[in-house]
Amino acid sequence: MIDYEIIKRIMFNFEPETAHTIAEYGLRALPYCRTINNMMVDKNFVNHEMLRQEVFGKIFQNPIGLGAGFDKNATMIQAMPAMGFGYTEIGTMTPFAQSGNAKPRLFRYPDYEAIQNAMGFNNLGSYEVAKNLKKVYPFSLPIGASIGKNKTTSEKNAIKDYETLIDTFKDLCDYLVVNISSPNTPNLRDLQNEEFIKAVFTKAKEITDTPILLKIAPDMASETAITLCQTAIEYGADGIVATNTTQDYSLLPNPQNFGGLSGRVLSAKSYELFKELGRELYGKTTLISVGGISDAPDAYRRIKAGATLLQIYSAFIFQGPQMCKHINDGLVELLKADGYNHISEAIGADFR
Repeated sequence: MIDYEIIKRIMFNFEPETAHTIAEYGLRALPYCRTINNMMVDKNFVNHEMLRQEVFGKIFQNPIGLGAGFDKNATMIQAMPAMGFGYTEIGTMTPFAQSGNAKPRLFRYPDYEAIQNAMGFNNLGSYEVAKNLKKVYPFSLPIGASIGKNKTTSEKNAIKDYETLIDTFKDLCDYLVVNISSPNTPNLRDLQNEEFIKAVFTKAKEITDTPILLKIAPDMASETAITLCQTAIEYGADGIVATNTTQDYSLLPNPQNFGGLSGRVLSAKSYELFKELGRELYGKTTLISVGGISDAPDAYRRIKAGATLLQIYSAFIFQGPQMCKHINDGLVELLKADGYNHISEAIGADFR
């Protein structure tokens, strides 16, 4: 197979959004190239008994998932085993199709393994994404669905958007994620308040038994984040995804002054907030850690801080399809080194 470093050098000659579109066409085609696809599954997918878990009533063969934002329209799901992912999260979807923010809106910083995006929930809309999901669901890997309000929907009417989305996707995924933490939709983060969180999870539990989680931003005090997450859990949330991208532009020299930063530069900030959440919430709900994870040691410290599952996005762009294998193999070795027989023994170890 062609080395990913060669592919990356070629792809990085294109504008980031163009490169993403090219990658999407490749990943959509990959499952139909069965010999290559199967070779990549054999090479990249780690199915180890020490990493296998049952979460939300589904089997996760390994804990590394693709974070929301990469596969916005559920067109690349079938290629995920070949990329090594143990699960995938699609979206974020909105009720109606929207084109997102003005271009350019996606920027890469290779020297820092960082991405900055201001995409603005560009997607085909719930009807078209649901049609795509119906072609593949249920799938061999668990599928999460991230949902968000349309840009033109007012804060007052936002609950209606989430109600529509929950009803649309409740039977087409293995868990749902309420995304009120993207920095790229005006006033979306204003929904990170107790009143809205109570309303959306109360409504969700009236509609479906499908597990539903809350995704939060890293740009808040830990006390505030803990309170919001506790409120979500009290009103029915089945888990917390932490964290989304950051608007802390001090993490990178000469960034754009809009959008959210992700990648290695976010690692420390995301971990510190996640650890505080884990200290309060470990054992009370399912915690998923995302934000700057790029290697096994970082993944392992998130697990010890309470993460049952992990998500990666930016590191996948910079490291390619062998990334998941490297992290999963590394996790097995780290677990063995600490005398653990299974990942469940390490989850939350910092607080036991």
